[in-house]
Amino acid sequence: MAKAVSVVHHADRRTDVVMPYAPGIVVRRGHLVFLSGVTAAPVYHSHPHRDEEFDLPATMREQATLAMENVKKTLEAAGCTLGDLVSATRYVTNVAEQDDMNRVWAQYLGDHLPTTTTVEVSRLATHARCKLEISAIAIVDDAVQMPRRRRATRKPSARKGRRR
Repeated sequence: MAKAVSVVHHADRRTDVVMPYAPGIVVRRGHLVFLSGVTAAPVYHSHPHRDEEFDLPATMREQATLAMENVKKTLEAAGCTLGDLVSATRYVTNVAEQDDMNRVWAQYLGDHLPTTTTVEVSRLATHARCKLEISAIAIVDDAVQMPRRRRATRKPSARKGRRR
């Protein structure tokens, strides 16, 4: 069965203003895909963090482009596209750079408008050089083959002699 998603607008909706988001979205069918926070940094990086893995560009526009590419890759791995986003929270370290972020957002999403919330934070946990982090939710068709979850291998218990 195909996904069913619709945008919610107020009865007194203004069409004379540009809005980079939808006020609300209703999901009636499909599978939800939750994305961890994504920055301009490589998705797969060392923990604890190593500075050499965070040679990031200085501008919001460049970092937003890299972050959106990371969002796109994760969505593709889940069988989605950017057009399947239904919600995103964008954390920025300088809200004055929000317009640069929104320009990149519009380049990637075009007329597709998920719900969004933008929050200014003093610093992102990933690295001090990161200016933006995006956490998102998408919806994928029921018919799309979802990736199988890998089972973790268990190590033998250190406690012996206890039975349940």
